[in-house]
Amino acid sequence: MSDQTEKQARNQLAEAYRRVVDLGLTELSSGNLSVRFGNGMLISPAGADGDNICEESIVYVNASGDWDKSLNPSSEWQLHAGIYRNDVNTTAIVHTHSDNCVAVSCHCHSLPPFHYLVGLFGGDDVPCVPYSTFGSETLAQDVSHALIDRYACLMANHGMTARGPSMPIAMMFAHRLEILCRQYLLAQQLGEPNHLSAEDMDAFREKISKISYGR
Repeated sequence: MSDQTEKQARNQLAEAYRRVVDLGLTELSSGNLSVRFGNGMLISPAGADGDNICEESIVYVNASGDWDKSLNPSSEWQLHAGIYRNDVNTTAIVHTHSDNCVAVSCHCHSLPPFHYLVGLFGGDDVPCVPYSTFGSETLAQDVSHALIDRYACLMANHGMTARGPSMPIAMMFAHRLEILCRQYLLAQQLGEPNHLSAEDMDAFREKISKISYGR
């Protein structure tokens, strides 16, 4: 983001928000997106949706957690800030209440390695953090800690959060997790699906380390 003007970054964030809506990953005002910018971040405002998001409504929150009080950032701004603090390579974050991620998260357990693409997220599962009230410091801490070694996590009885080194990659992780959760729920209709072994997942990650599969 250092090579972008703030106007360009705001415009691209608004466009990304509308794209997430078009993908069906968020509805009404149930999601929030941000990008690292300067010493802080640009984040979608409280109450944002696909119709009202615009360059001017996006809020800059500095490293101290301060912003221009004429606009309020998303209630999950602490969650975004914590993720940026924990990983300097993260430049974009997508949080959604997408249907299938919410459905799996309501069972309060990780998405297991039922499919090798679970390994794209950095481990043998996609963790699910415990339930906490939205916008709380506890939720922010739990999610930011879970994402130290994962690119996405589920949030119990809530939704999901994904991070990436760019907005397109963060959006890809959010979309991929929604697809995998849908497929997991379908597979469960015949009972709990087979889980791949740790060796299987290691072999997958070794394979993709040599190519750009799934990115």
